[in-house]
Amino acid sequence: MPTTILYSDLENAFFWSSSATRLQAEAFICLATGKTYFRGDDELDELPDDIEDGSRYVLVPGKNDLDLGRALVMRFTYRNAPHLEDRILDIFRRKGAYSRFKDLLLANDLLDSWHEYENQAVREALEEWASENGLAVRHGTLD
Repeated sequence: MPTTILYSDLENAFFWSSSATRLQAEAFICLATGKTYFRGDDELDELPDDIEDGSRYVLVPGKNDLDLGRALVMRFTYRNAPHLEDRILDIFRRKGAYSRFKDLLLANDLLDSWHEYENQAVREALEEWASENGLAVRHGTLD
């Protein structure tokens, strides 16, 4: 039987892992208990000595590991804003792309659609990843 983890805990671990380079922010999930552990430049958690044991803990992916970065932006663009494709491609050729991308979406009344699309894609990708790693995701509480 798979170990259950709350979606909110998985999502927090995912956002932590996506917040910096892989060596600066890592999150792990214990496959036996579903407990999450966070490691970064500033140690947040007391980590188990065997945290690197892949048979006991799984490293939570970041957004680029799950094609939820630029690839997701382009999928959204092709589906919802093909008329903005050239501008969005140009935006992603330079640093600070996400804030300029969101400004462009706001100006074209697409920002809410983007947030819905992104949230749904993240949820689906995390649930699939969890299942592949022997975890059952539960929404709500573990009561």
